[in-house]
Amino acid sequence: METINKVTQSCLVILSSSILLTACGDSSQPAETASIESTARVASNVSAADVAVDDGIRTQVESALASAADLPGGFTVEVNEGIVLISGSMACEDCGGLRTPGNIGTVQQSLGGVVRAVPGVMRVDFDLSYPSN
Repeated sequence: METINKVTQSCLVILSSSILLTACGDSSQPAETASIESTARVASNVSAADVAVDDGIRTQVESALASAADLPGGFTVEVNEGIVLISGSMACEDCGGLRTPGNIGTVQQSLGGVVRAVPGVMRVDFDLSYPSN
């Protein structure tokens, strides 16, 4: 009887281990990583509708930035699932250097405010370069 219990226990351990390994997946496969700098979309569970929403957000952000008189031009805008990445240079002599006209804030603060005002923006990340003085 004791031998049957040990055999049953061993079978349960092997079965549990198999289920756990199957659930965890094959760890020998490299993990997929998405680079922020990559503009190519990686196959994922993002639907075509989500991509269309991101494209709409990108278009609205680019339009808002082009209309903002207190910001330098030439920013690159990327959107992935509502997260906006703004890249570019903060050099702006026409808009008060690193301060906004009237010294009420920095150009980056104004930039973030303009982007956050666009419907659908969940978060704003920056990859900005600053002029050396």
